[in-house]
Amino acid sequence: MRRLDPSTGQPAAGWRGGHRRPAGRAARIGPVVAVGVGWLVVVLVAPHLTVGPGWRSIALFCHLASLVIGFGAVLTVDWFSLRWILRRERLGTVLGMAQGAHLLIWLGLVGLVVSGAALRPDTSSGLVQLKLVAVLAVGINGLFLGRVRDRLANLGDTPTHWSRLLPGALAATISQLGWWTATIIGFWNSTP
Repeated sequence: MRRLDPSTGQPAAGWRGGHRRPAGRAARIGPVVAVGVGWLVVVLVAPHLTVGPGWRSIALFCHLASLVIGFGAVLTVDWFSLRWILRRERLGTVLGMAQGAHLLIWLGLVGLVVSGAALRPDTSSGLVQLKLVAVLAVGINGLFLGRVRDRLANLGDTPTHWSRLLPGALAATISQLGWWTATIIGFWNSTP
């Protein structure tokens, strides 16, 4: 259950939005390690997977569907965030929408990684290596964006100094660069 500060009605200091544990060092490092280890396992296993043409078609469909789900949710969150910056949307609306899209983004990213492994990427290719690093950056950055979202939730709809928005802007930029890099390289590698 969420601990709220009785004077503001916002999550209490030291607690992440709805999580039961305090946001200590272990709570921050654990998910990063999990994302890194999961990514490494997939990168090491992918070159050794062999699937038949029927399974490859299914993996390709899942890969494209995961891209639509994950990247589509990211673009939606970033669009609403831009509308908030332009004062066209309330912060509470943006944060609620981002919370709702959170699961779709992670499902899309995990789906891309798993189905991408079944497509047996050429991990010796420099472009594929760049794509894999972009995917890892998107995953770790997504964890950071969750923390940024929690900090913005504490601000409410009150105007804030632009310097408090820099972490979110930087993380959104990294997210966009990572998703677009992986998408463009994937398209480039799939064309004859």
